Amino acid sequence: MNQPDKKTSEYISRPPSYYVWKRLKRNTLALLGMAVIGVAVCISLLGYLIVPDSSPDANAMSVTLSTKKPGFAVDLLKIRKNQDAIQHHWWNTLLVGAEPDYLYMPITDFHFQDEFVLVTEYGGEQKKIVLPNLYHSLSLSNPDIRIEKDSLRFTDYNGVRQCSSLIAMRSELKNQCIEHRVFLCGTDRFGRDQFSRLMIGTRISLAVGLIAVIISVILGVLLGALAGFFRGRTDSLILWLINVVWSIPTLLLVIAITLALGKGFWQVFVAVGLTMWVDVARIVRGQVFAIRELDYIEAGRAFGFKSMRIIGKHILPNIMGPVIVVSASNFASAILLEAGLSFLGVGAQPPTPSWGSMIKENYGYILVDEAYLAMYPGIAILIMVLAFYLVGNGLRDAFDAKNN
Repeated sequence: MNQPDKKTSEYISRPPSYYVWKRLKRNTLALLGMAVIGVAVCISLLGYLIVPDSSPDANAMSVTLSTKKPGFAVDLLKIRKNQDAIQHHWWNTLLVGAEPDYLYMPITDFHFQDEFVLVTEYGGEQKKIVLPNLYHSLSLSNPDIRIEKDSLRFTDYNGVRQCSSLIAMRSELKNQCIEHRVFLCGTDRFGRDQFSRLMIGTRISLAVGLIAVIISVILGVLLGALAGFFRGRTDSLILWLINVVWSIPTLLLVIAITLALGKGFWQVFVAVGLTMWVDVARIVRGQVFAIRELDYIEAGRAFGFKSMRIIGKHILPNIMGPVIVVSASNFASAILLEAGLSFLGVGAQPPTPSWGSMIKENYGYILVDEAYLAMYPGIAILIMVLAFYLVGNGLRDAFDAKNN
């Protein structure tokens, strides 16, 4: 009896995923797309822990810094808010950001005068601020600030008298209360850090794409498998539903579902997911049609296996390749749909930093010197969508065994 050679035995022992990955590694553009997606996923997971503006929705405003050019740098004076310090847990900061304990004032110069610090605000206006207000929450009704020798006495927010060294407070202001910040992508018309909002917008786009793809895969695989396996009236009914949904323009259908569910963040997930299952269902239906007549499926029926077992354990695992490919394409389409919805005002609502809403807020600046305000989110959408299409094309070629 002839024994299989070493190469044939090795081929038989390895799972199909090994050869898919081997073919995918030869596709440079697909690997580049995967690298871009990997960076975007890291930014989304770390979120507010790595952005310069960690306030909720990266929404810290400073009107005096409106529409500054990329690379703009300024010194910010931190002024303690008249409230108790907020305890920031890293998990809450990661998810929704942290409300700052300080107000940030853009300044160009400062000097000391007794218990005051005289600052020149960005824009030329001069202000006089008492030193304790930079470190403590002062009593609004009776701060009672006085200098005794080299010490400064005052009443804090809780009505407790405090005493601090005047020299130490001045030194602390220079070292800890002045922050130098560089706005890599400039600021928008509200003075918000455009770079921070772009990074948080990555989380919004990937979240919408992921949830929408999950919804579309669940619906598409379920309906497509039922239609392809049972045929007859079940196939006719599901195929009729597919054709009806297919005939409606996607964007109009998404807008209709969004308006029915209401404007908001989670509504975008559901609306996009409910319109993208058709592609998955058509592909799954065709694949199941071809597989259900194979010998091993007939053997399962002969052994008395239930239909759901045959579909779940013997058919679906063998058709997941095309489903993964179309899911990558749907991911890119979901990002575009979410951006379009936000641009039209029916997607993620302000101040949520969606790339589509950022374009809407700033597209009027395209005709003036601040065109970058709308270009940056547009470039981000372009890069992300292109990355998913490159990965989708690479997966398509990798799942094709002819490309060995």
